[in-house]
Amino acid sequence: MRQGSGSGGGESGELGRHHGEYKVPGGKLVIVDLAVVGGVLRDVRVAGDFFLEPDEALEAINGALEGAPADAGARDLAVRIDAALPAGTALFGFSSEAVGIAVRRAVADAAEWTDFDWQIIHAGPQPPALHMALDEVLTSEVAAGRRPPTLRVWEWDRPAVIIGSFQSLRNEVDQRGAERHGVTVVRRISGGGAMFVEPGNTITYSLSVPQSLVQGLSFAESYAYLDDWVLAALGDMGVKAWYKPLNDIATDAGKVAGAAQKRLASGAGAVLHHVTMSYDIDAGKMTEVLRIGKEKLSDKGIASARKRVDPLRRQTGLPRAEVIERMIASFRARYGGSDGVVSDAELARARELAAGKFSSSEWLGRVP
Repeated sequence: MRQGSGSGGGESGELGRHHGEYKVPGGKLVIVDLAVVGGVLRDVRVAGDFFLEPDEALEAINGALEGAPADAGARDLAVRIDAALPAGTALFGFSSEAVGIAVRRAVADAAEWTDFDWQIIHAGPQPPALHMALDEVLTSEVAAGRRPPTLRVWEWDRPAVIIGSFQSLRNEVDQRGAERHGVTVVRRISGGGAMFVEPGNTITYSLSVPQSLVQGLSFAESYAYLDDWVLAALGDMGVKAWYKPLNDIATDAGKVAGAAQKRLASGAGAVLHHVTMSYDIDAGKMTEVLRIGKEKLSDKGIASARKRVDPLRRQTGLPRAEVIERMIASFRARYGGSDGVVSDAELARARELAAGKFSSSEWLGRVP
């Protein structure tokens, strides 16, 4: 397995051939093998664990892709496929656009999850500013090839509000409410909305992955792709969850998680994808601390908050520690992974950033 981001995770080993895979979120796996000759696709072979009727539709898909421009987008490839499918064709667990995405990943020689030796970190409680810094440091180390792709599960040492990189501090946070409830406010490096977290009520994790893992995917597609494993983990716990564009994980009962991303261009490039999941919630406290919560939920107050966010404690009936344990076990079953730690050098750098950047009034108030 590869440790870093390398080039050619999609190579099939046969000279001139490209191999790409795309797991449809909540659906089936699509695999494409192809060659690129003179700027067009040749000898395209589509496979996977999907269902397709009638049988001859598979050759129609292969034929539609033959001779297509190698730089065509997934949507353009899907149009070619749709036009070639026999009348009455039924696709189960995938779509023509999913095939197009798999083609794009093949052409880009995108890496797959199992190409890497994953490291899994789950340490004790840490302060909010240090969590912000660890995300930046570990993802930078992955980009530089000095750290393998990493799943890090957070533990909080205090309640916090984490606002997005581009959010206005005064518009999002009721400072008096935060002070009254002893809530620390920090700003993360990724975009998106504000998150209210409390120790014991929140499950937070980060994926620091090489850019090569999301090659061939649009920004929106990468969210669904990087969230798919946790959907399966929740399913194993009896929770039917799905990805809700752009950055939510939801169930029939309500939203259970929100994701955010940051792309780092240093080295070979890396993606930080972090998710905050609601295990339990104090909706009253949340609406006293978050202004955005008040605005969105002003018509129905706390009752609306409980409807919008439905905690995993109720949906799983499991202790928080067991939910985390099962999530990690599910990840390992799919992709492998060994227990890891933050190195002394990484921790020293993170502490420096936590004190000098993420605890500074300049960073927190950079959008007043």
